[in-house]
Amino acid sequence: MKLSATVIEPYTIDVPESILNDLYKRLENTRWSQSPHLGWDAGMDASYLREFCDYWREGYNWRSAEEKLNQLPHFQTEIDGIGIHFVHERGKGPAPFPLILTHGYPDSFYRFVKLIPLLTDPAAFGGRAEDAFDVVVPDIPGYGFSDKPNKRGSTFAVGDLWAHLMTERLGYERFGAHGGDWGGTITEQLAKQHSGSVIAIHLTDVPFGHILRKPDDPSPAEQKLFKKNEEWIQKEGAYALIQSTKPQSLAPGLNDSPSGLAAWIVEKFRAWSDCGGDVESRFTRDELLTNVMIYWVTQSIGTSFLAYFDYANAGAMTWMSQGLKNWAGSSTVPAAFALFPADIGHPPREWAERFFNVQRWIEMPRGGHFAAMEEPELLAEDLREWFRHFR
Repeated sequence: MKLSATVIEPYTIDVPESILNDLYKRLENTRWSQSPHLGWDAGMDASYLREFCDYWREGYNWRSAEEKLNQLPHFQTEIDGIGIHFVHERGKGPAPFPLILTHGYPDSFYRFVKLIPLLTDPAAFGGRAEDAFDVVVPDIPGYGFSDKPNKRGSTFAVGDLWAHLMTERLGYERFGAHGGDWGGTITEQLAKQHSGSVIAIHLTDVPFGHILRKPDDPSPAEQKLFKKNEEWIQKEGAYALIQSTKPQSLAPGLNDSPSGLAAWIVEKFRAWSDCGGDVESRFTRDELLTNVMIYWVTQSIGTSFLAYFDYANAGAMTWMSQGLKNWAGSSTVPAAFALFPADIGHPPREWAERFFNVQRWIEMPRGGHFAAMEEPELLAEDLREWFRHFR
């Protein structure tokens, strides 16, 4: 994207036919792994991957998915030299409340496609028109249709980009924010560094970076959290270690192989969702493929790893700068948490209260890491109830 400093322009997703033709050739010429079939215990199930890629080549229709995505109002703008793609859907109600939603890994703005209409037009889904939101859903730099980061450590500045987008570009003096995974980290940046603009926040997890700095006085529940996290890292966390340490060794293979990319991403949708081992009980095959396709057509798998690398390799000066920004800001912004049982972590409330002004704590009956895709109605209702206090 090359835009002037203050321009917001409409954006249309329009993937060149040459990219699609190249994809189909790669799928047709896939060199399948000859390792023994070990099922899902060893990562992506080889038989499922073959079926998935066969459907990708023969049954999935990107142009149909693209048409549906383009029914949303997409825009682009440039802030601090980075082109930002975002959806901006106006609410249908007497006084819509502005809310920015930030995705995590391994997805994009697409995480919130089901949630957006529930928030912008609640009356159409059995809710109240006065609970409507103006919803803004950006792609984090390096993800989706936003630009790739242009320097190391840019993850620490995304909160500043979002604040600028909401206040300077879109004209919202005050707004709310929601996120999970990296979206939770960015939402925390907003709350602590832009508390003059952020009225309240809503999270689905406690940003993982906090667990890297354990307190000297952990409660029994916190000690249990730390133990479970260590077990999880041993069993499930290798992806994060690779992406944090050697992202440029992993990225070329995934960027070059559609089957490899699908294996790396879809396995996480199975492992982190409330699917009971059947990933397509929570997501249709088309939904999974549309998520993978966004990575493929934008060649963003490698740059999606950079947030992990930034956090793992930040130096003392970066952490000092972040500490000063947080100190100059505020930890008093009201925070709500909605915890979904199949998500990666299960923090106790006292852990969240070390870092946030927790005023609402809800443990959901079902759902996982991709709550906006798995349980959009549950999440929408919790967002409506929480932000009702700040309208």
